[in-house]
Amino acid sequence: MVKLIILTLLGLGLALFRNHQFSYQTRLNAFREVEPMELPKCNFVKGIETGSEDLEILPNGLAFISSGLKYPGIKSFDPKTPGKILLMDLNEEDPTVLELEITGSKFDLSSFNPHGISTFTDEDNTMHLLVVNHPDAKSTVELFKFQEEEKSLLHLKTIRHNLLPKYVYISELLAHKIHVYEKHANWTLTPLKSLNFNTLVDNISVDPKTGDLWVGCHPNGMKIFYNSENPPASEVLQIQNILAEEPKVTQVYAENGTVLQGSTVASVYKGKLLIGTVFHKALYCEL
Repeated sequence: MVKLIILTLLGLGLALFRNHQFSYQTRLNAFREVEPMELPKCNFVKGIETGSEDLEILPNGLAFISSGLKYPGIKSFDPKTPGKILLMDLNEEDPTVLELEITGSKFDLSSFNPHGISTFTDEDNTMHLLVVNHPDAKSTVELFKFQEEEKSLLHLKTIRHNLLPKYVYISELLAHKIHVYEKHANWTLTPLKSLNFNTLVDNISVDPKTGDLWVGCHPNGMKIFYNSENPPASEVLQIQNILAEEPKVTQVYAENGTVLQGSTVASVYKGKLLIGTVFHKALYCEL
């Protein structure tokens, strides 16, 4: 009788484990392979070898890129070097990147670990950069002032709070969803809709001219933990008329990891597409 009970418990435990494993694999889209969707002309961005996890393009064609993210379980090609913010001028015929010098007496450069970035411009046209930072496995938001002539960032303050995010478009990576919220004048949010995808949606960029969403995606989340013989794929989606009853979703780029590994973000400027990755290179394409 005792032996029967033990075998029954073992069987239940194994069944629960298998169900949990299957659920985990499903959330990571572990069984999906990518059919290539190539663009006519793409080049690697010179000077980016350790990731371009997030990027934002200003209306004047200047692009800010976060590079060098270190995150538990994620591959890093240069784990001992602090992260950095790069600048790229997309108005140039063959644009390259420049590392922005960071100034400010109270900012610790040695632990700089940039993740997501966002920009805003004051009424006096002063441009600020907000950077999600993970120093020593913590999370903060760093506020910088962009000094264009000096090609530098002046650190103004560090923001710490338990409820840092508030968003209009929120990507839920493992649920394969993008949630749309309406933002009110009092900074409250009202949920409007959620969209489902057959991919892990990561960073979202909004085209200021059209309102289209450009999303860097992971077709198969299991591969992001990196195996050089089976590298993570890349995918970029364009979402048009997201507030409509049936938004138009277009797969603009897809690649199985032989060219670009682990796409996280995409943004457009004057018919050009810039794609960033967790730990790999960045790709600059003509649409």
